[in-house]
Amino acid sequence: MIAGFTRSFVPIGEVTLSVHRAGRGVPLILLHGYPQNHHCWARVAPRFAQDFDVIVPDLRGYGDSDAPADDADHTTYAKRTMARDIVGLMDALGLDRAHVLGHDRGARVAYRLALDHPERVRRLGIIEIVPTGDFWAGWTADLAMKAYHWTFLAQPAPLPERMIAADAAGYTDWTLTAWTRAKSLDVFAPDALDSYRAQMAGRAAAMCADYRAGATTDRRIDDTDRATGARISAPLHFLWAEAGFPAQTGDPLAIWQRWAWQVTGNACRSGHFAMEENPQAVLDAFVPHFRQD
Repeated sequence: MIAGFTRSFVPIGEVTLSVHRAGRGVPLILLHGYPQNHHCWARVAPRFAQDFDVIVPDLRGYGDSDAPADDADHTTYAKRTMARDIVGLMDALGLDRAHVLGHDRGARVAYRLALDHPERVRRLGIIEIVPTGDFWAGWTADLAMKAYHWTFLAQPAPLPERMIAADAAGYTDWTLTAWTRAKSLDVFAPDALDSYRAQMAGRAAAMCADYRAGATTDRRIDDTDRATGARISAPLHFLWAEAGFPAQTGDPLAIWQRWAWQVTGNACRSGHFAMEENPQAVLDAFVPHFRQD
């Protein structure tokens, strides 16, 4: 549980999402990434709840939300499908529009939501990614070594699932440690770390399906949008880590400026997991951004 938040289970068509909620005001939806779940927001969500109605779902396949089996075309965990989950959640909660802030895989759901359902997103926040198609297109040898999980997890089932199952906790710890600035697990709260380890043991197939979608369906959708000049209409603020993945792509802010009409951004002193490594930087970046509406 996130301190001060209540949890409910909300049916959204084919899946039921586990949702934490607290605060009041303009709705703000927080979307986590891999290999995490709602726990990653625990150090910032209570502060956001002082100004906003904060809603923290576990994405399909993660945390305590449902994890349907993947399909042959890898659409079950496509970000377009997961964005529809968030639209369904908003409908179930009676929300016409909301601010949306996403990290990692959740940020990919967030920008797809803003592109596919612009009328539902007030302001958009993106942490520590560039769009999927651009990330694939920008791979270098160094980036491929750092982001090896993109190709590993996307391999045909059940190869990565079996390899992860041999030592799920060890794989989780390796991944989390490697992506922090300090190369240490000390930045993660003990209950969060326990949750991430348990999730890897029980939800590896769903997380692999997420990355299989990223290598196929998500990439194709992004490439089509880029070719047709699709743009995000919601004002977008982008936060990236000095020691994270987007920093390896050259000029990540310029990449986002090709995808949205209004873009601001800044870097912070952190590894990939900014909400846990440098929560104040996340609050400094996004409380003012969302307050502008």
